[in-house]
Amino acid sequence: MTTTDTATAPAENRLVLRESGAAGALRSTAVSHIGFRVPDLDAAERFYGRVLGMRVHDRLDDGRVRLGWGAGHHVIELREGEQGLAHYGFEVRDEQGIAGIRERLEAAGHEVAELDPSYLDEALGAAEGIVVVDPDGTPVHFHTEVARQGENAADTGRRPIKFQHTTLGTVDVQPFVDFFVATIGFRISDQLADGRFMWLRSDKDHHTLAVVEVGKAGDIDHYSYDLAEWGDFKAWCDRLTELDVPVQWGPGRHGPGNNLFVFFDDPAGNHIELSAEMEKFYDDNVVYTPRRWDPTPKSVNLWGGQTPRWRKTSEQ
Repeated sequence: MTTTDTATAPAENRLVLRESGAAGALRSTAVSHIGFRVPDLDAAERFYGRVLGMRVHDRLDDGRVRLGWGAGHHVIELREGEQGLAHYGFEVRDEQGIAGIRERLEAAGHEVAELDPSYLDEALGAAEGIVVVDPDGTPVHFHTEVARQGENAADTGRRPIKFQHTTLGTVDVQPFVDFFVATIGFRISDQLADGRFMWLRSDKDHHTLAVVEVGKAGDIDHYSYDLAEWGDFKAWCDRLTELDVPVQWGPGRHGPGNNLFVFFDDPAGNHIELSAEMEKFYDDNVVYTPRRWDPTPKSVNLWGGQTPRWRKTSEQ
């Protein structure tokens, strides 16, 4: 639950997001894929090919397009429509992970359905999957392990290594704590001290999912791809300039996660982050208490500098 933290007065805007229930049940679960509605499908498809080096994996009969990096599972699904988040997914590598998630969801009163079989191509390894809606009504996919031959074999100056994390925008973070931590089995890595931004882990990375209060339900704040190292950031900033893609924020370094970052937008206005040097957690060796960062611009960028208009903190 959320409790007021009286030890950090003036405390009316200081909240502690606490772990409970199934927290920590997942330790080998990563992001899998993400789906967007975009006003101009052709423009979005060209962008992801030209800028991020993706290729079309499949064109579905209903007009959806799935893209990724060559062989293996797709990364992004695009469909024509008003800009927004259509769904997001996780690859559950934990033993009996899907069965555990299903059991906990049903016990908590959530309706669980079978995942569309087109996401479960057994040739890629996935044999089981479920779908449930999150607290804002967005479908969330959970499926067993898939092949990802197209990842981790890149010219890192020309395309990212992998899809790394998703950050949701919402009107209230607490229901997502109840859903993803107490029921699904993620853990809280860090939060802003006002309770309006939290970072969740389900494997060794500091976060595979984050949730931030933006004043709108069912929104996508940003999503992130992993780069190999600091040198890639120079190459990528130069590359974005050459491709006439403006850098929206960065380069910088986040406090929570300690990762390097640079942001730019796709044609639909979705914020894309390139990240590297994400902090790692080894939960089997340590006891960790989630940190509470001051809700200031300095926390979300340790290097300081200008903060984009869409990244607001309560003490700004």
